[in-house]
Amino acid sequence: MGFEEVIGQKATCERLVKMVREDRLPHALLLCGPQGCGKMAVAMAFASYLLTLDEAHRDNAEAMLAKWQHPDLHFAYPVIRPSGTASDHKMVSDDFAKEWNDLLTYGPYFTLDQWLEQMRAANQQAQIGVGESDDLIRKLSLKSSQGGFKVCIIWLPERMNAECANKMLKVIEEPPQQTVFLMVCEEPGQLLETIRSRTQRISLKRIDDSDIEQALTERRGIGADDAHRIAHVSNGNWLKALDALDADNENSMFLDMFIQLMRLAYQRNIKELKKWSETVSTYGRERQRRMLTYFLHLIRENFMYNFRDSELVYMTQQEENFSRNFARFINEANVIELSELFSLAIRDIGQNANPKIVFFDMVLRVIVLLIQK
Repeated sequence: MGFEEVIGQKATCERLVKMVREDRLPHALLLCGPQGCGKMAVAMAFASYLLTLDEAHRDNAEAMLAKWQHPDLHFAYPVIRPSGTASDHKMVSDDFAKEWNDLLTYGPYFTLDQWLEQMRAANQQAQIGVGESDDLIRKLSLKSSQGGFKVCIIWLPERMNAECANKMLKVIEEPPQQTVFLMVCEEPGQLLETIRSRTQRISLKRIDDSDIEQALTERRGIGADDAHRIAHVSNGNWLKALDALDADNENSMFLDMFIQLMRLAYQRNIKELKKWSETVSTYGRERQRRMLTYFLHLIRENFMYNFRDSELVYMTQQEENFSRNFARFINEANVIELSELFSLAIRDIGQNANPKIVFFDMVLRVIVLLIQK
C-alpha cells in the first residue's frame, strides 16, 4: 500500500517520509485524530514504505505486503475470547488473524464496530491483554527477516489492559534494534500516561472536503454534485462518506426510529411509545449507544437547520427531507434538555442499566420536551 492510497493527509505523509530521510525517526509514534480521518491508512502506508526501503528486497516485500503477510510487520489489536477456549487462555491477536486479514482486504478504513462484527463478538468487549504483550516481545526479539525495519502497528492501544500496558512500556522504552511502533489511537486520554510520554504524537486533522470529493469521483465514480454534498455531510470523515453511499446503512434504520419516536411523542401515544422502547431494548448495547449518538447528531442538526445556513448543516438528503417540517420543533426551549436526555441514556446504557427502563423513561421525557415549542 502506497501513500497515494491514503485519502488526503498529504502533509502528514510527507512529514513521516522526511523523518526517515533525515534519520530522525522515533522508535514509537502515536497517530491520533478524529474517526474516519485515515490514521490506520497512514500507519499502513508508512509501514509499507519502511519495509520497502531496501531496493534489493523491494519486489519480494511488495508481494508480501499486498496480502499483509510480511514477516517483519506485526499487528496488535483488541480481540475477544475465542469460542471454545478455556478461561485461562491468554487472548492474542493471532487468535483472529484470518478475520483481521479479511478485514484489511476491504481497505484500511474501518471502525471498532466493524471489527467486532467481523469477530462475531455479539456483546463481548474487546481488549488487548497481557498475552499480546508476551507474544509481541517474543516476535520482536527475532532478527528482521529482510535485514531492515521491523514494524509493529498497534491499533487502539488504549484498549490494552493494565498488565499488558505495563509490559509494553518496557519494550517501548528499550525497543529491539530498528523496531518502529506505530500506535493508532482513537482516545489518547485513555492510554497509560507513561506510554504516551514515550511516543511522539502526530495529530491528524479531518480530511479536507476537496480530498473526499476527489476520492468519491475517482474511486467511486460519483457525480460532481453528489460528491460535493456527501463530502460536506461527511465532515472530514471518510467512513461517513462511505455510509452515505449505502442506502441501507445502519443510520437509515436509526433515522426511521428517530422519526417514529418524534411522531409518537408529538401524538402522546404512550401505548406505541412503549412498543418502541421495547423494540430498541432488544438491540445490543453497542447498537443502542450508536443509535442514541445518532439521535444527538439529529438534534443538533435540526436546531442548526432553523438558521437557514446550509454551511452549518451536515445532513443527508434523506435527513433533510424530514427536517424541513420537523426542525421547528427543536429550538432554544428544548435543544439543551433533549441533548442532555440522550447523553444521559448513553451513559446509563454504558453502565448496564435495564434498557427497557432507560428507554421508556426517555420517551416519556421526550413528550414533555417536544411540546416546549
